[in-house]
Amino acid sequence: MVTLISSWNGAPATRLAADLHRKGMPLLDAIVEGVKLVEDDPEELSVGYGGLPNEACEVELDACVMDGPLHKAGAVAGLRRVRHAAAVAREVLRRTDHALLVGEGALQFARQCGFVEEDLLTPKARQAWLAWKAELSPRDGWISPREQASDFGHAMWAGHKDNATPGGPPPPNDSSTAPTAPFTYGTIHVSGRDEQGHLFGCTSTSGLSYKIPGRAGDSPIVGAGVYTDDAAGSAGCTGRGESSLHNCAAYEVVRLMEGGASPEQAALQTLARMAGRTRERRLLSTPGRPNFNVTIYAIRKDGATGCASMHQGYEYVLQEGDLTRVLPAAFLFPKA
Repeated sequence: MVTLISSWNGAPATRLAADLHRKGMPLLDAIVEGVKLVEDDPEELSVGYGGLPNEACEVELDACVMDGPLHKAGAVAGLRRVRHAAAVAREVLRRTDHALLVGEGALQFARQCGFVEEDLLTPKARQAWLAWKAELSPRDGWISPREQASDFGHAMWAGHKDNATPGGPPPPNDSSTAPTAPFTYGTIHVSGRDEQGHLFGCTSTSGLSYKIPGRAGDSPIVGAGVYTDDAAGSAGCTGRGESSLHNCAAYEVVRLMEGGASPEQAALQTLARMAGRTRERRLLSTPGRPNFNVTIYAIRKDGATGCASMHQGYEYVLQEGDLTRVLPAAFLFPKA
């Protein structure tokens, strides 16, 4: 039986992947096809077409896929004008001797592989950017001296389920309503185990909203946003990418599972390590308690699964054969 674990927004992806695999498609290909559904969704503000843009109002996508049996990854970062970033990453894995292509090189490679270029900025995402610009919000990639020296930080929670925070821009031509820009750290991650017991992983994201152009988070980085070892397990992360990068989070989870930890235990231990190594005051609500969220999804070689978040209130998707369930994530810190 195929088993997949995904971020809260991954149910369409896992259902399609399970169905395609049952019909004979290799699981990595089935996962990428499933992720395309989310990359195509203009209402999903953190992935693919309709993802929130960078501070220059351009959509930049990151993605990584990892093949457990080959122990090989392919990834793209800062990809513009091609919505199916995970599929481009799969081509990097299969057609090149490289692991990561970035920026203009990633776009040129996608063109050479026949991917269609298009404007990824939807009217909704453009209005969100305009609202953010109007707010002159501190929630951008630049840190002021005041932020650096104070307890106030811009690394806000991503909101319930890792989705965008509530609010949005006023309707076009409405100058009487104060804009409230949506903001997201969201990503889609899917890890899966096929019917032969092999493991695969995939992440795809438009990254941190209103980021500095060229910023890459954890999603395209092997060992940070995704890591798959066919002999041990597969794991991936959503949430504050910089913290997953600084702590090699996905790799750490798989290493702990290889040492005998359950997926949930491995995720919680990794989050505790991350929290203990978060030192900047702007990133802490209280000593040792980060003001941001990271959620980790993991599947062990034997098919055991688990998920944990830094904070209470997040969910994940578990696909076992034809059964899709949305479950509460374990958590490190309960709600205050």
